[in-house]
Amino acid sequence: MTDTAAPEPTSAPPAKKGGGLLKSSMIYSGLTLVSRFMGFVRDLAMSYRMGASATPAADAFATALAFPNLFRRFFAEGAFAAAFVPAYAKSLQDDGEEKADVMAADAMATLAAATIIITVICQLAMPWLMMLISPGFAADPAKYKLAVLLTQITMPYLPCMAIVAHLSGVLNARDRFILSAGAPVLLNIATLAFILPQSDPIDAAVWGSAGVVVAGVAQAALLVWGVNKSGAKVHWRLPRLTPEVKALIGKAIPGALAASATQVNIFISGNLASHVPGGRTWLATADRLYQLPLGLVGVAIGVALLPRLSRAVNTGDGDDAQSAMDQAIALALAFTLPAAAALVAMPGFLSDGLYTRGEFTAFDASQTASALFFYGLGTPAFVLQQLYSRAFFARGDTKTPMRFALISVAVNIVFGIVLFRMVGVKGIAAATAIASWLNVGQMAFTLWRKGHYGPSGQTWSRVARILLASLGMGLILAAASHWRPLIEAPLEAMGLRGRVIGAKELALVLTVLVGGGLYFPLLFLFGGVKPSELKAALRRGKAT
Repeated sequence: MTDTAAPEPTSAPPAKKGGGLLKSSMIYSGLTLVSRFMGFVRDLAMSYRMGASATPAADAFATALAFPNLFRRFFAEGAFAAAFVPAYAKSLQDDGEEKADVMAADAMATLAAATIIITVICQLAMPWLMMLISPGFAADPAKYKLAVLLTQITMPYLPCMAIVAHLSGVLNARDRFILSAGAPVLLNIATLAFILPQSDPIDAAVWGSAGVVVAGVAQAALLVWGVNKSGAKVHWRLPRLTPEVKALIGKAIPGALAASATQVNIFISGNLASHVPGGRTWLATADRLYQLPLGLVGVAIGVALLPRLSRAVNTGDGDDAQSAMDQAIALALAFTLPAAAALVAMPGFLSDGLYTRGEFTAFDASQTASALFFYGLGTPAFVLQQLYSRAFFARGDTKTPMRFALISVAVNIVFGIVLFRMVGVKGIAAATAIASWLNVGQMAFTLWRKGHYGPSGQTWSRVARILLASLGMGLILAAASHWRPLIEAPLEAMGLRGRVIGAKELALVLTVLVGGGLYFPLLFLFGGVKPSELKAALRRGKAT
């Protein structure tokens, strides 16, 4: 069902079973794929226009995106949204649409007011806050001043995204995923449109920051329209701290760190990397590459999983709760493990083939590759964090994962400082991966100990088989990366060297296509997924 469907009757959305989760995830992932592709094009434009270590523009722009995005992750992929969706779904089921929509409107008003206040305070205090965000910039006054300006420009993106996240929760709880998945496309289009016409790196950074804010306003307007078309009556009003809103805030505060541990760790990593010219940009570029599978799979399944899991918990359907988690983990890892294998097997091939052009040098690409290798090792953990946190949130428990997230952040700080001093920027990425795996281990063990969830024997077997197929593909990609000159030589002989899409770019595309083409036969061969099961799942998804 689309976001623009006719209004639902005043009853709770039906609890969907396995095929529904697959269908919802496929819709969300498909639209997220479009958004991520546009984001990738935007990233290419950013690296081409701003570079990394050669100019201050890229590091300053990365900071300007990172700070409001830290808050955005709290509200969008964790915290308030994670507390709101189960509460709204329960209210739809128990109280009907009218009362549920009143609660949603009160929550939105409170959220908008809070984020506007945060935005104004941060804008005024940014000249001093920057010492906490990127202390390494203090050694370069021009970079420091530029970072302050750009972050002040991008901060209004925060209230826009808080509203978008909240209204996405309203739509997701009603099993409508199209607009919430498609809205990020506007950010990529607007930023791209503002950056590309600029030839100077500083101008590109300033105009790119303005494009972020324009996109935020457009996204918020789109979601307001979508909610109105869905039949939900979530109207603007003055903030009211009703008992329901207070309960949401009480769950959202501990959930802020619980659902956003990865982003907090990345923010801390950027803080450390600011001491190296280009360091923030190297980490941000590597981050965007591994965020592709995370965005396509982990967030997509996690967003689609939470409403179904919440309904299963609320109705006492333990079998469906178990099935939802089993299916989500198997489906997520079927796509995430091969992506992680590719990031680990050919980080240099990826970073050089994608980014080395314009202001982005070969040295920048090699430093990005070093970080990408360790982010690849952590990618499955980044995805599993999204899924396991949903199992807690669906039961109204945000405090337990908060404690684990705080431990994860502390571990990341300690390992980040130690490894950064030992091996440089790549040590920061390694620390993030270590902290994320620790967080996953704590959540998984606690869910099992409390009897809430433990992967079934069939799920463990499937994960092992998926891992074997991914390792097989990874070995092939590693060999291709090693013999890269032999792949590029015939393409260069065809006169493709030096073009925008030249030998190295085509060699990378061919290698990725071959790797992807071999993965699924290996997956079927090892029995991770049977072709008949995949076809049956797709039929269930279409029938739901």
